[in-house]
Amino acid sequence: MNLSLSTCFVLVHDPDAALGFYRDVLGLELRNDVAREEFRWITVGAASQPEVGVVLTNYLNGSPADNDALEALIAKGALNGVHFHSDDLDATFAKARDAGAEIVQEPTDQPWGTRDFAVRDPSGNLVRIDQPPAS
Repeated sequence: MNLSLSTCFVLVHDPDAALGFYRDVLGLELRNDVAREEFRWITVGAASQPEVGVVLTNYLNGSPADNDALEALIAKGALNGVHFHSDDLDATFAKARDAGAEIVQEPTDQPWGTRDFAVRDPSGNLVRIDQPPAS
């Protein structure tokens, strides 16, 4: 059996702000944008990985109490977002910093062998970006 990642979901407060961050700051391409009533599902992804999509959505599926709990976690930035690789970590960091992204950690050499940084998206989700060591 061979599994591969196809899609992951990131809960956001403001789909337009999320799209601006993931597309304009991180450089992901817009693949799909579906709206239904007050909800949106925006699929973005890296051009180098056309088979993997990241869906940015403000849709919370659950009871009213579940929705309140999730909203509170998103508001506190308690949910992790996604991790990306970059072939030029310093340039990616500079673009995120210059765009006003909330910097959580500047580029740092990690003891597990990668160099990475962390930012929060406009909804507070933690996004980590690394540059794997050269082989």
